[in-house]
Amino acid sequence: MKIFAIGYNYAAYNKENEQPLYNKDYPVVFTKADSALLKDRKPLFLPDDLGPVSCEASLVVRICRLGKSIPERFAHRYYDAVTCGADFTATSLLGRLRREGLPWDMAKSFDGAAAIGTWVPLEEAGDAADMHFHLDINGRTMQRGHTADMLRSVDTLVACISRYFTLRTGDIVFTGAPVAGDEVNVDDHIDGFINGKKVLDFNVK
Repeated sequence: MKIFAIGYNYAAYNKENEQPLYNKDYPVVFTKADSALLKDRKPLFLPDDLGPVSCEASLVVRICRLGKSIPERFAHRYYDAVTCGADFTATSLLGRLRREGLPWDMAKSFDGAAAIGTWVPLEEAGDAADMHFHLDINGRTMQRGHTADMLRSVDTLVACISRYFTLRTGDIVFTGAPVAGDEVNVDDHIDGFINGKKVLDFNVK
C-alpha cells in the first residue's frame, strides 16, 4: 500500500502561506510511509522530539484497481471510496528541512501522521468534484473544504500520479488541505466529516 499526499492544491492555502501558486504543470506530490497510517479510531501519540505538530483536513480517496499512465477521462474508474483524513506535520522541523533543501519525510511521515476515517463508497458520497469536508478539534470546526475549490481535481491527481507510480488496489491519496493546519496538543479530540457525516473520530495522546 502506498500513501500519496498533495501539497498546495487550494489557492487559499497558497496565499495563507505566502507561497506562489506554483507548479503549473504538475501537482506537488509526496509520499508517506505505511507506518504513518492511523485508522480505526486509534489514538495519535505525539512524538516527544519533533516540536509543534499541526493537523490539516483533506479529502482522501481509495484506489480500487491497478493502473499506470491513466488517461484523465478514465481516472474516475480507479477510485471507489472517500473519507476525511487528518494530515499531520511537525511544523518547525518542516520549515528547517525546506530551508536546507532536504526531504520532508521526518516532518510529514512519522508514525500516525496520516489519519483516515471510515470509507464512504462513492455511490453514497456523491461526486468527488463537489464534496464538502471539515475537521473539528475539541468540538470546534477548525478547517472546511470544498473539492470544487481544488486547483487540480481528484481525477487530474489520479492521472498525474499514475504517470510516475503504478497505482494498486488499496493505495490512498490525500488530495490536499484547503487551509493551513492548526496545532494539536495532548488530550485533543479530532472529528472529521464528509457532507455532514462524521467519518473520523480519535484522540491525541
